Amino acid sequence: MAGAPVKKEPFYKALPWLSGTIVLIVGFVLWPTLELFLMSIRSIDISGVIEGWAGLENYRALIANIDLPAVLRRTVVWLVVVVGMTLAISLPLAQLMNAKFRGQKFLRYSIIIPWAASLVITATSFKWILDPYYGMMNLILKDLGIIKEDVDLLGNPSTSFIVLLVVAIFVSLPFTSYVLLAGLQSIPGEVLEAAKVDGAGAWKGYWTIIFPLLRPAFLVAAVINAVYVFNSFPIIWVMTQGGPGYETDTTTTFSYKVAFRDQDIGQSAALAVGNFIVIFIFIMLFLRLSKWREADQS
Repeated sequence: MAGAPVKKEPFYKALPWLSGTIVLIVGFVLWPTLELFLMSIRSIDISGVIEGWAGLENYRALIANIDLPAVLRRTVVWLVVVVGMTLAISLPLAQLMNAKFRGQKFLRYSIIIPWAASLVITATSFKWILDPYYGMMNLILKDLGIIKEDVDLLGNPSTSFIVLLVVAIFVSLPFTSYVLLAGLQSIPGEVLEAAKVDGAGAWKGYWTIIFPLLRPAFLVAAVINAVYVFNSFPIIWVMTQGGPGYETDTTTTFSYKVAFRDQDIGQSAALAVGNFIVIFIFIMLFLRLSKWREADQS
């Protein structure tokens, strides 16, 4: 009968259908997360044997680590510069991909290649290109007369982190550009036509109509890219291993070094907990933005 209330089934009846998913979530998400928190408050020797509870001692040791402040500052720079520059470049790139011209499909396929390729392969390729003795970069610069001697960009503390930022922006562009492209293609053509009828020029129409309508896609791309960049490990590790010294480490690679080079598993776990909290905040922000986008579309 029309208008009759829908009878809701008890939740437990859905458990058999959800059992596989629940097992996966518990086994691969909740349990490892719990173990991580427990490791951060335990005393663990260099062979991995648990010696007892350490309380907050691992966190105190982490805060007292003289290399941590520089790593934290570098992580903030890494996150802000890569995400900010990626969004700034992706916006006009998405506009270009959305335009109608000969070779449009070729452009779209070309842009997605860095994202489709393995990060390890991409980072290794750049490492060999920038090799001070055999890399193509030095050979080209010497042939052009720009430099006379080989330059080790990855081995120089003043340039190594800048190079990593450039590579990280390069590999982040495809995903963000395609998210913004999807946002552009979701804008109704009638809205743009109405703006032209009202006399809005190309520049004014873009900033008053197109850009505000792109805001949901823009924010979602920023949050997802922030999670991706914050967790980025292969680029830094393959190209510099965080060196020279700790000059190019972020919290992700620094945590790995503390665990496997300094043999301090507890302190590494404490830093990993901090990373987990940051990622959790990003995820909550993404979910909130998703709900806000759904509310705007409804």
